[in-house]
Amino acid sequence: MTPVDLVLIGRNEGARLMAALDSVRGAARQVVYVDSGSTDDSVVQAERRGARVVQLDMSIPFTAARARNAGFDALDDPQFVQFIDGDCALAPGYLDAARTCLEAEPQIGMVTGWRSEIAPDASPYNRLCHWEWRRPAGEIEACGGDMMVRAELWRAVGGMNPQVIAAEDDEICVRFRKAGWRLERIPFEMTRHDASMHSFGQWWRRAERTGHGFAQVGHLHPEYFVTERRRALVYGLALPLIFVAGLWLFWPISLAVLAIYGYNWQRSSRGLMRDGIAPEHARTLGFLLMLSKFPNIIGMARFHWRRLTGRAMRIIEYK
Repeated sequence: MTPVDLVLIGRNEGARLMAALDSVRGAARQVVYVDSGSTDDSVVQAERRGARVVQLDMSIPFTAARARNAGFDALDDPQFVQFIDGDCALAPGYLDAARTCLEAEPQIGMVTGWRSEIAPDASPYNRLCHWEWRRPAGEIEACGGDMMVRAELWRAVGGMNPQVIAAEDDEICVRFRKAGWRLERIPFEMTRHDASMHSFGQWWRRAERTGHGFAQVGHLHPEYFVTERRRALVYGLALPLIFVAGLWLFWPISLAVLAIYGYNWQRSSRGLMRDGIAPEHARTLGFLLMLSKFPNIIGMARFHWRRLTGRAMRIIEYK
């Protein structure tokens, strides 16, 4: 049976980190916790639970990609490596299920499962995350940061790109596929995530970070995030400009723009209802999906401004 090692990353996760560490204890051969400058007792708690602790050099701008690379590098002779975030608890039995998939399918290089929110009803923002995580099983193009990877593949592509501050998981998945490997989502509960988003400001910053990821990964791989970037440009930039122009030139144009937004809201809401979301929640989430194009375009603009001015690619935090 192929051994599985585990890399967990975090900063100031508090009780979430303790739950994550408790969920992985005894489940993997090696557990490495990469701490990114915590000011709480994260390092102490990780050591108490038997994890090998790597403290990231915070004089260099932090990215989750850099933390995962450091965790992988700290492992002794890894073969299959499971990555999870410090705000996630591992579901019982998942490591065995993912390992079985990799052992049975030599052409598969990466396996993921289903992530779900611990408290989806705590806020509409948590509920939206819960919906986002629940994607169909089968062959996939990309996934989030919770993944089990063949160590040989990780080495072959050089790990994650430490300059990518958001959607670094998408970016490495693009390179996995370009290297000729299949990626698979198995129909198995993988992790329980705690988004802990309770304010509009948190959600807005997260959506800005998402837009930054669209632009940065799209810049590195122009064929990826094409639809997402186009939607942000249309709904977050072009239509607002047309709306303002209509106010000055011909007011029915502005009214038509509002109608387009209304149609988009209704279409998103109906799609969420088809996914099983209750109508009263679907309308709220549909509105957030429509509204997200505005912070998305801000995040995209921020990436290109940083790129053109040579500024550091610093993370956009929401909690």
